[in-house]
Amino acid sequence: MIDAAKNSNSTSVARIEAINASLEEGEKFLRFQLGAEAIALLPLNIIKQVMQVSVNEILPVPQMPGCVLGIYNWRGEMLWLVDLGQLVGFLPLVSSENVMAIAIQIQDKILGLVVRQINDIDRHHLDQINLPAIGLFAPELMPYLQGYIIGSNQEVLMLLNGSAIANAPLWQINRFVGA
Repeated sequence: MIDAAKNSNSTSVARIEAINASLEEGEKFLRFQLGAEAIALLPLNIIKQVMQVSVNEILPVPQMPGCVLGIYNWRGEMLWLVDLGQLVGFLPLVSSENVMAIAIQIQDKILGLVVRQINDIDRHHLDQINLPAIGLFAPELMPYLQGYIIGSNQEVLMLLNGSAIANAPLWQINRFVGA
């Protein structure tokens, strides 16, 4: 009985130490190129998959906004692919053979965000996040921007709000995400 209590207690201590270690290490974010020189982050906990997609496998859908590239067969389901950079005010991606897509899930909505390049997974502490100031970023970007972080090389890392992207007014008008 005492041994069971010791094991339970040591398990609890180990669990607390693991939680503290993860807090010290920071939260995980996917780092990617949004524009030619713009670097953005998305929280790793909303990302279902990162994949390379052949442009030939994207089925264009007529009468959609320019940022909507079309639909893609992902795991046997229809995944809408959106040029994330164009959505938030950057120049559209130049067509190539393959693109990088980030499948995000916000509640019951899954959306594919196409970006220029996937860079890495970063760890950042939440207290490093600065609130975006008006005038510091383009007005088109502001509704989708949760904040920004100054990286180790003094670069500005834009932290995007996955919920704002998945619930953008554009999707309500065109009724395609999660429909």
